[in-house]
Amino acid sequence: MRTRFFRTTTAALAMSIALACAGHAFADATDAGSVTPITTLPGARLAIATFAGGCFWTMEHAFDKVPGVISAISGYSGGHVPNPTYDEVSTGTTGHVESVEVHYDPSRISYAKLMDIYWHDIDPTQVNGQACDHGDEYRSMIFTHDATQMRQAQAYKATLEKSGAFGQPIAVQIVAAGPFYAAEDYHQKFTIKNPEYYERYRIGCGRDIRLQAIWGSTAYKPPG
Repeated sequence: MRTRFFRTTTAALAMSIALACAGHAFADATDAGSVTPITTLPGARLAIATFAGGCFWTMEHAFDKVPGVISAISGYSGGHVPNPTYDEVSTGTTGHVESVEVHYDPSRISYAKLMDIYWHDIDPTQVNGQACDHGDEYRSMIFTHDATQMRQAQAYKATLEKSGAFGQPIAVQIVAAGPFYAAEDYHQKFTIKNPEYYERYRIGCGRDIRLQAIWGSTAYKPPG
């Protein structure tokens, strides 16, 4: 569990096959169901994707410098308390998870690619947390904004489950997106504003060691 300002302390072939199959599944993910309508930003061809995978500093860091991503915003999703604070979410009683809202240009990067980044930046089998961060607010979730995102997310998860590569059930939840609440300013761009602090946290948390154990050479590494 994390304090307010600090977080305490292979199947490579099967993964390749699974991800190749997932790519085919993405091509078929065009069903139009009744899911939350896609959110777009005015004045440009932009769309939104929302992911949760433990620490939102780490999720924001994963997407922040990816070509085609306009911005990545740390915040809270999935709960029943409006406009929650960090302290409230940290109690694990609001239903919210730490998440990142990714604003992206779909003509430059696809939702499928964003998902590929997301899955390779988490341990899909860890329940209620990632690495050293444990609790309801650290659940791994994908919040979809339209029917196509829902189908792609479900197809990716199903392909990984069928591969049997992990030897454990996949804990990632996939739900339609609801309200997203941006986190406090001091959490935004945290890894950029506090690089040494974040590096100490990440090493101490053991996340990279776990990702290497799960994904091997395909574990995600954010752009420099």
